[in-house]
Amino acid sequence: MNSKTLRETLPGTWQLVSREDRDRRGQLVDEPSLGRDPVALLYYDRAGHFAAQFMKRDRRGPSADPVAAGPNNSRAQGGYDAYFGSYEINERDGTVTQRLLGALSQENVGLVVTRAMQVEGDTLTIQLETTGANGEPVTRTLIWRRVG
Repeated sequence: MNSKTLRETLPGTWQLVSREDRDRRGQLVDEPSLGRDPVALLYYDRAGHFAAQFMKRDRRGPSADPVAAGPNNSRAQGGYDAYFGSYEINERDGTVTQRLLGALSQENVGLVVTRAMQVEGDTLTIQLETTGANGEPVTRTLIWRRVG
């Protein structure tokens, strides 16, 4: 267990290692807009600003864009998603609330999302509850590696 706080360990540059959506039975669920293995970078600075970019690894073919994003989630377009804004840490709950000042998808501007986050060494784990492509609830787990 990490004895340092999220405020101490979260700031930095993070590269996505894995992203999984699981249904209530624990089964992997496909997420077609970004695919199972997207490329992504996530930045948190010490002044409370963040930025995230996600890209479907292979964008040569058509991308299935969701009509609307699931709850607690942004919407990708054409196999790409990007947003930035401010963040606040709730140390007691181990959550980070992000307020999107700018976003690729217009409807995501002003969106407020909260995610459970844990940093252990150079690994950041983020979990959130959202909706899968089939409309069913899923738990999304993202594993990141510190690269800066």
